[in-house]
Amino acid sequence: MTAAYQHLTLGEVQPGMVLSDEILDQHGKVLLPKGAVLSASTIALLPRHGIEMLAVLRNDSEGEPVMAAAPDPSAIELRLARLFRNNVVDDHDDWATGILRRYVEDFRLGREIEQ
Repeated sequence: MTAAYQHLTLGEVQPGMVLSDEILDQHGKVLLPKGAVLSASTIALLPRHGIEMLAVLRNDSEGEPVMAAAPDPSAIELRLARLFRNNVVDDHDDWATGILRRYVEDFRLGREIEQ
């Protein structure tokens, strides 16, 4: 199985490519959102923000961006059960681990994280 994205240096990035992840500046602010289509002028401005590489979507045989497959909830649940195997779900003394597990689960399933 190949990834739906690839990491490229700015010299390899071409106008029309689609970002597979958001780009953040040094302060954690979003410079470009996930899914943004890159233009030549945008690519030229990225070095000013210290950006040297980008994660972009791969193209299929017709040149269209390949979208990532939807996550498999059962596989994610099995993986989380393994990662958090030492955590008792109803343990009120270890509430921080429960919160961490919820955030990891939401992230991996692509759900909006409530704050």
